[in-house]
Amino acid sequence: MAVLPIIIAPDPRLKAVCEPVEQVNGEIVKLMNDLLKSMYAAPGVGLSAPQVGILKRVIVVDTARREEEPNPLAMANPEIVWVSEEVVDNEEGCLSFPEHYAEVTRPARVQIRYLDRGNAIREIEADGLLARCLLHEMDHLDGVLFVDHLSFLKRNMILRKLVKMKKLEEAVAI
Repeated sequence: MAVLPIIIAPDPRLKAVCEPVEQVNGEIVKLMNDLLKSMYAAPGVGLSAPQVGILKRVIVVDTARREEEPNPLAMANPEIVWVSEEVVDNEEGCLSFPEHYAEVTRPARVQIRYLDRGNAIREIEADGLLARCLLHEMDHLDGVLFVDHLSFLKRNMILRKLVKMKKLEEAVAI
């Protein structure tokens, strides 16, 4: 397993729509393992393949707290089966937007169908943090970022700060 570099916004690769996985094979299982290792190293609770520059419909999440046993979920081709009418506002962040958080409105509960590590079709119902993480990571697969759920003003403020941060890092690297 390898720790993969996470793409920091703004970057056009984060806006790309990902290709479906034909089947979960050794290559996809390795990608799932690398995504998990990268997510834990960051540290984060979710990561999608496009965030490491791989345009495949693959996500990983683990919402277990530090003191709890890890409970990773790896999914290929996740799709929404159902979402609740009830919505909740909660703060979100993203590994591609380091140190930036904002309130995002999402469905309170969700049912997702996906392919697991063994290429079997599974379904999961989730609520709370797990539902939010799944929806957030699935957005990445369609080139939708959490800042796209914000007002134009808030989104641009965050993106300007990230551009400035990237320029400072480049200047320091020279």
